Amino acid sequence: MTFLPSWVCVLVGSLSFSLAGDLNFLDLYPPLWKESPGQFSDYPVENGTYIINPWIFPERLGMYKILLNQTATYFEKFASGNEQNLLWGLALQHGWQYSSGRLADPSQRTDCGYESDHLCISVDSWWADFNYFLCVLPFLAAVDYGILGISSDQVRLRPPPVDQKRFCYDVSGCLLSFPEIMNKWSDFYKVPSLSVIFCNFYLGALHVIEILYVYYSKQEAKFEKNWVNAVEYIGAARIPTTFIRVYESQKGLPPRILSKMDTASGISDFTALQNTVLSGLSVLGTVSSFSLTAWKILMNTQDSRKLVLEVFDKIFTISN
Repeated sequence: MTFLPSWVCVLVGSLSFSLAGDLNFLDLYPPLWKESPGQFSDYPVENGTYIINPWIFPERLGMYKILLNQTATYFEKFASGNEQNLLWGLALQHGWQYSSGRLADPSQRTDCGYESDHLCISVDSWWADFNYFLCVLPFLAAVDYGILGISSDQVRLRPPPVDQKRFCYDVSGCLLSFPEIMNKWSDFYKVPSLSVIFCNFYLGALHVIEILYVYYSKQEAKFEKNWVNAVEYIGAARIPTTFIRVYESQKGLPPRILSKMDTASGISDFTALQNTVLSGLSVLGTVSSFSLTAWKILMNTQDSRKLVLEVFDKIFTISN
């Protein structure tokens, strides 16, 4: 069992680097952050209801922006500037999905997500559908909980052009379709917790239709599965999903969709870090479910989680 913890430490550690010098946070935000809506009045209104189109990148990103702004007070005691907000992990991941082309139509039957329609989010994208549940559910749960300043019947989301039954579009619909996840997000707003975030991550993943894998190369589909698996290991250790840590970690993620010609350890247009992380994810994906169970047990105490985090931060000199 010593092999597993060492690989997990290397993998998550390789996803953690410190910033060199003082950089402006504005340079580190997700793409189009400044242009995205930051308040409900930035969205159109129909019959007294705010209408959000989550299939347009800036509009979905704006939901994260509002959520981060309205939950900033939860994390002020840890640091100023909202950098310690645990929800940054979700927003920054969405930005990486956009910049790496993973929100585009993988079937290439439409222009959605490509140069002529680059702001479009495709319903046929595994990553886009996966992210939908990690954006819409925490957002609407916050509306329902009362921290976003509007009532539950004042916001509605536009459906995608196809496969509309896969999703929910307002507070009442999401409470009906995904009551467990919505309730867990409400628990988060009562007492912000990493365990709640990662639990919701897994629950959201359960609702992504695996048939979407057919649109990708075997390498990309394998990466998608390995990524979800790796996040479960990372989640068990409760690595804080704060701004700097997540921003730096994403330097190790593939900057584009993987093709059938890509080999994990030797992709010429990837950095050494990106090749290492991809190889690590691949190895971790071959580990048995028993090993994950053992890792969760190992991470079941605060002391063990603290030790893992200290090792990561010491090796990669992350400043908290």
